[in-house]
Amino acid sequence: MTTPTDKPNPTGTKPRITILGAGPAGIAAAYALTKGKAEVEVLERAPVAGGNSTSFMIDGIWCDYGSHRFHPVADENVLADVKALLGEDLLLQPRHGRIRLGGRWIHFPLKLQDALLKLPPAFAASLIGDMVLKKFRKKSTGPRSFSSVLYDGLGPTISENFYFPYVRKLWGLDPDKLAVTLAERRVSGSSIGKILGKMLRMIPGLRGATTGRFYYPKKGFGQISIAMVTAAEGQGASFAFGTNIVRIEREGNRVTGVVTKDSDTETRHDPDQVYSTIPLTTVVKLMDPPPPPEVIMAAEAIRFRGMILVYLILETDQFTEYDAHYFPELSIPISRMSEPKNYSSAAEPKGRTILCAELPCDPGEKWWDMSDEELGQHYCEWLGNLGLPVKVPVIRTETRRIAHAYPVYDLDYQRHFETVDNWLSSLDGFLSFGRQGLFAHDNTHHAFAMAYAAADVLTEEGGIDRAKWAEHRHEFESHRVED
Repeated sequence: MTTPTDKPNPTGTKPRITILGAGPAGIAAAYALTKGKAEVEVLERAPVAGGNSTSFMIDGIWCDYGSHRFHPVADENVLADVKALLGEDLLLQPRHGRIRLGGRWIHFPLKLQDALLKLPPAFAASLIGDMVLKKFRKKSTGPRSFSSVLYDGLGPTISENFYFPYVRKLWGLDPDKLAVTLAERRVSGSSIGKILGKMLRMIPGLRGATTGRFYYPKKGFGQISIAMVTAAEGQGASFAFGTNIVRIEREGNRVTGVVTKDSDTETRHDPDQVYSTIPLTTVVKLMDPPPPPEVIMAAEAIRFRGMILVYLILETDQFTEYDAHYFPELSIPISRMSEPKNYSSAAEPKGRTILCAELPCDPGEKWWDMSDEELGQHYCEWLGNLGLPVKVPVIRTETRRIAHAYPVYDLDYQRHFETVDNWLSSLDGFLSFGRQGLFAHDNTHHAFAMAYAAADVLTEEGGIDRAKWAEHRHEFESHRVED
């Protein structure tokens, strides 16, 4: 049977918004909207808020779903709110990672003095040669791709020794099969000159107060989500966790409601606007009646890359001094390793640390169905091959699997995305945004900025200012991923 929900605002003095998904974008939208603009309910399938940006504890250590940082380049309003919500629990930490280049460890983010001293001479000479000979190098011909853009901008040395193997690992595709969009969003330095400029800005005396630093909460990255949910609830928002959305109902081009199901009871939610932050491919499947066939086909062609997070629990205070290690080489399947205690400079618990490996992998690949113990054994072997042998006792291994970790920007993605996005954008009473909603490979602070923009375009009458939203969408295109 179907029962109507209690309307959050019976008097109708404020628009009623139902938000699908309590990841970063959904949480931030609820927080921004309940600052006097709207009555808000958030529907989330998971038992907790935060999505892949939440945190959890293993053996007394706060862990994230991989490596997460809150970057100082965040929108000033977003950053001000996060600082106010967390107070002294928001730490400003120095970035202290390293990357394997040419078989050697180099500080990451790149530092000029470290690069000069530690890069293999042949590698350094090739980089300089690429920079000097750039204007004489023949440009790539044919359709533009990730491969051609990077090769033309950065040259063969850094492309073939860093970016190309790294993207093969992350997305499981050759660089010439990936779209230009990935280069635009993922690569902040489009030339060796720009990379050198960033390195120069890291020199003491030339760098700003937050250059080479990041914000991180004492209790894991997910503390930001918890603080924002608590604040939103204090402003009147309601969050329904463990909620299964079974239909998004529409009449013509207007979304009229959302139906959830608990056991055998269906509940209909009928807000003024549905704000969706769940994957746009899922939205297409939930629409009732279904979208046109071409929209369904386009959604089915859109792909996400999965990931296994492998947590190696060790009997020692600290494994290395570094917060993160980056592995572009194809000889090791993991792309990055982080040590959670180093992110927050935690001294406790004694005699325990954790190494989190990010292993790009889709369901059906050989790693996906391996046991935790098997993955832990492989993990130790990989580290040993890189000169990082695990000499302390391994207590155990835990894993987390994410089926939708990264959007796959293949050569056809733009066409398929635009087909789905254009149709969803034509619907009244519906707005899709966030990393999953716009198929955007963005940072959390970008998701927060999208959410604030979504709150900004809500009118007093409960409509959407589409012209202003188009302006915000144009701004989103300038987002660049911060590693």
